[in-house]
Amino acid sequence: QVQLVESGGGLVQPGGSLRLSCAVSGNIFGINTMGWYRAAPGKERELAAVINSGGSTNYADSVKGRFTISRDNAKNTVFLQMNSLKPEDTAVYYCTARVLLRQYWGQGTQVTVSS
Repeated sequence: QVQLVESGGGLVQPGGSLRLSCAVSGNIFGINTMGWYRAAPGKERELAAVINSGGSTNYADSVKGRFTISRDNAKNTVFLQMNSLKPEDTAVYYCTARVLLRQYWGQGTQVTVSS
């Protein structure tokens, strides 16, 4: 079994910052890509940012220059630093990790950007 525990969501004003964390544990031999997807109200889940075990990253165009993904391989933890947040960033953010051929998901953490 693989467990993903997210933290760091909340309510923030436009222009503010939040940092999401996700700790992955369990049978994670062969863990590779980790990252974040998000689902805005009434919309499908979409990529926000991912990072592989070598540190290569991929971002959605809508978050480039504002979000930064990083990971601590020793602790199997992935982070998402979100700056200059906009109301359209409001969504449930889901942590994901790929272990060998399977992809695992966290429960999601709510991020709300509103004044």
